[in-house]
Amino acid sequence: MTKRETRPSWITRFLAVVRYELLWNIRKKKLYGVIIIAFAIVTLELGLRFILGSQTLEADPNFAINTGTGIGSMGFFLFALVTVMNTISGEFESGTIVPLLTKPVSRTTVFLGKMFAAFVTLLGAYTVILLYLAAGSTVIYGPQNNLHLLPIVLFGSIVSTFVWISIILAVGTLSKSTIIAVLVGVGLWLGLTIVGQIVSLLSGQPWVLTYLPGTGASGYAPNIPSSSPVGNIGVPQGLQVITGTDSIGTNLVTYILHPDAEIEFYKFEIKPGSQFPNYAYLYTETLSVVISRAVVITIAYMLVFSFIAWFALKRAQVAE
Repeated sequence: MTKRETRPSWITRFLAVVRYELLWNIRKKKLYGVIIIAFAIVTLELGLRFILGSQTLEADPNFAINTGTGIGSMGFFLFALVTVMNTISGEFESGTIVPLLTKPVSRTTVFLGKMFAAFVTLLGAYTVILLYLAAGSTVIYGPQNNLHLLPIVLFGSIVSTFVWISIILAVGTLSKSTIIAVLVGVGLWLGLTIVGQIVSLLSGQPWVLTYLPGTGASGYAPNIPSSSPVGNIGVPQGLQVITGTDSIGTNLVTYILHPDAEIEFYKFEIKPGSQFPNYAYLYTETLSVVISRAVVITIAYMLVFSFIAWFALKRAQVAE
């Protein structure tokens, strides 16, 4: 009587894919390069006031919580890029997709395992960065308030990064090309971040960016003091609030601390002969509306592009 083979459980197969992908991520020199860049950006953020000429640094108990992860939109995009730019397309390019899919693992399990591995990678990297930022803020600016809210910043930063992860993964899976995934991702990020901001600010239509992935529009909360070291001559007063998908974590913290906050939006105007920039008031929205819209848009982008990536993997021909 032959012994019947027992197929591994779904969780066992899922964890095998996660382990496989994590080992791949750990071997990526590009990932370590981005982590070094992230620490450099945070270090610059910590010392920006001194660099700009403030020889005597005043205590700022809200520096850490107002700074978020300290790496900004560019940091989120870079982490997304190095984490998943070849997570599926690289399998096709190297031919490892064939032995991977010959295992007793469905394509859906492979996709979910790779996404979860990306989550774990970001969780580890962002946790270390936030701890470094909190420690540095305490040393330089004194004891910090509301550090118990940093897990919200952590979770929000991961979610914001997953918007870019889903987009890059969809492009890479559809094209089966890492180069195309990188070029499209970089082009999209640059377009939305640089060109989009300029056009929106000068055209007086900042609401357009609130429906696109990235930084979104910039507004100001006049009743929340800003700790920015940059001079505010001619600039609207108050805490600057970025409304896009990249700022969900910091905006959630701001909402918890200031639930009645309102965000004012302005148009940049250039007047001949004026010494300082002029900002013309456009409209006001409550922070709760800004956050609700950003969360809905973030979820929509994640679901749509993740579905595209999953569907493309399900339908992909591997014997080419």
